Amino acid sequence: MNRKLKLTVRDVTLIGLMVAIIEVCKIALSGLPNIELTSFWVIMFTRYFKKRVLFVIPVFILIEGVMYGIHIWWIMYLYAWPLLALVAYLTRKSDSAVSLAIISGVFGLLFGLLCSIPYIFIGSVDGNIINGFRTAFAWWIAGIPWDLVHGIANFIIMLVLYHPINTVMKKTDKMIFSE
Repeated sequence: MNRKLKLTVRDVTLIGLMVAIIEVCKIALSGLPNIELTSFWVIMFTRYFKKRVLFVIPVFILIEGVMYGIHIWWIMYLYAWPLLALVAYLTRKSDSAVSLAIISGVFGLLFGLLCSIPYIFIGSVDGNIINGFRTAFAWWIAGIPWDLVHGIANFIIMLVLYHPINTVMKKTDKMIFSE
């Protein structure tokens, strides 16, 4: 059975809007260190627009690379954001703001750990994998204060925004896909 995801003009428009929302929110909050709405939107868009998010995340990552240049942080984005979307998809049946806030908060807390993975390889350029793990560990530990801010902010953002945005998205979902 051929299970291709066929995109309609409506889907492409919706994907463009989702990417635009993420980018505008990211730029609007760029002056606040480790406080972002990207995690919130990835979770919410995954819950409502399911497989379409498979297009949103790569486009978002590509735009980030074009705007800010391709560097090591960009490699981290290639697996960190899809991982959050996967967790959001697997837990999509939950309608609890608290459980989603926990997921978002834990993602923020673990973001530095996730982002330390490339440093295993960078630190191993001398051929010693132990040096790579030391480099990654040092990089992760140095960023823990920022991960705490990230995790707490993600938790609070989800708690505050979940119900109002969820209500709007339920209405939007019915309007967009009722035909």
